[in-house]
Amino acid sequence: MLSHIVAGVWRMASWNWSPPERLRWIEQCLELGVTSFDHADIYGGYAVEALFGDALALSPALRQRMQLVTKCGIQLRDAARPATRIKHYDTSARHIVRSVEQSLVLLRTDTIDLLLLHRPDPLMDADEVASAFEQLRTQGKVQAFGVSNYTPAQYELLQARTPLATNQVECHPLHRAPLFDGTFDQAQRLRARPMIWSPLGGGALFTSNAEEAMRVRGVLTSIGAQYGVSAATIAFAWLLRLPCHPHPITGSRRIEAMAEAVAATRISLDVQEWTEILVAATGADVP
Repeated sequence: MLSHIVAGVWRMASWNWSPPERLRWIEQCLELGVTSFDHADIYGGYAVEALFGDALALSPALRQRMQLVTKCGIQLRDAARPATRIKHYDTSARHIVRSVEQSLVLLRTDTIDLLLLHRPDPLMDADEVASAFEQLRTQGKVQAFGVSNYTPAQYELLQARTPLATNQVECHPLHRAPLFDGTFDQAQRLRARPMIWSPLGGGALFTSNAEEAMRVRGVLTSIGAQYGVSAATIAFAWLLRLPCHPHPITGSRRIEAMAEAVAATRISLDVQEWTEILVAATGADVP
């Protein structure tokens, strides 16, 4: 359903681009085979969906070549939401449905390809969520559903009520929890390919002076030289080597960075290269 690499638009509001500039970026992503775009209602202070939709309106036919992902469930204190007194989560059926209807308007589309609950909500009623999902699916407003940042137990709870397609989580050599806490084991068991946010650690893989980051950076650079690609490409290849077949999200405005991520789809690290990166991250041999 999703492209191997997903384009993240979290920072689009800060790019300060005109609609034609945003449209050109979308077109360049599509030309690279990056056909999936990751949104959330809250991105850019509730502004990014509209920015993307305005650009897409310049070439509506492009909608047939892409998959739109968005999220809901976080309520921010923001000028766009004056009634929100404190940041909180809301996974009520009413909020989910209203959020989707708003996203459809802003994105200038008739359907969302994939809707995710953005964060685990201690007050989530799984039956109520399942009912909202079924309503949206029946109405054709959403094609598939998933979650983001859920533990395996939280995922199992909702999965028991309604089919889920993915869990979007953070993972990179400096944040390895999903490798060992059951998240990716669950994804593989259910054949529900996870999405990965911050695959480069928010840039820390290449900017941090922490010993761990510098060790990893050295190994990524060395392996990249052997393949004739950048260290960033090897970081993506490290994730793509996982048997749960994740979809990494890259949120750069630079189309060159997008191309580096796509290049990783043509590389298959062998087990020793993959482990060399893990060992650099942990600072110790595998047990």
